[in-house]
Amino acid sequence: METAAELAQMNSALTGRRAAGDRIVLVPTMGNLHHGHLSLLRKARDYGDYVVATIFVNPFQFGENEDFDSYPRTLKTDLQRLEAMGCDLVFVPKIKDVYPRGPEHATQIEVPDLSSILCGQQRPGFFRGVATVVNILFNMVRPDAAVFGEKDYQQLLVIRRMVDDLHMTIEILVGETVRERDGLAMSSRNNYLTPAERELAPMIFKQLQKVRAELRAGEGDFKAVCKRATDALEAAGFKPDYFEVRRAQDLNIPTSIDDELRILAAAWLGKARLIDNLAA
Repeated sequence: METAAELAQMNSALTGRRAAGDRIVLVPTMGNLHHGHLSLLRKARDYGDYVVATIFVNPFQFGENEDFDSYPRTLKTDLQRLEAMGCDLVFVPKIKDVYPRGPEHATQIEVPDLSSILCGQQRPGFFRGVATVVNILFNMVRPDAAVFGEKDYQQLLVIRRMVDDLHMTIEILVGETVRERDGLAMSSRNNYLTPAERELAPMIFKQLQKVRAELRAGEGDFKAVCKRATDALEAAGFKPDYFEVRRAQDLNIPTSIDDELRILAAAWLGKARLIDNLAA
């Protein structure tokens, strides 16, 4: 496995692969890798000929008073795990290489509608930061495909919309949510949970399962079932940002004729903001 810190070094490694017609697959990450990330590497390995992972903690997607400075950085361990997964190249750029004029002066990518609801409403500017950095990484690596996890469902739709609207010839592959044995979706921010909070955290997944069961049993009052789930989380000590049933393809408010639905939730538990979702 090769590690590149400079764009020229990465391009040098990729030139021969492109000339040989290899299918290059990108897995963008912010590091602090867990089994969820590694499952994306596995999917990339199965699909492509040459796998590139990026490790870049993107300052542009962190809001004021968010955890950019304290976000866990574990580069040495990450590189060991990527090599064990058969990654071919890891690109670890510096902020000045991604944003030569600084994030605040970078050309920005805005995906309207999808970016202003749910997590976007709670974290203004977050999806602008995500779309901007992913666009930059796409232009740097120029992959044939890229893999994103389903746990970050709204982010996945934002990336798909950006690729579609900008006519990018990059295939977006989807990795299923990877969970702990008790159902908690794997996330780097789970590290912020205290032992007591970690015991409680799977409740968010259990409430998603409960709402799904009610919908499949014929319950049509989406607001009522989500209100019950929100109340249960609050009573247990969570601080919910939202608990919603939305149309799967665009996260709009569903109507009676929509049959592809997604249940999405975000809630604070101590210092950790947990997000999760399920197909209804």
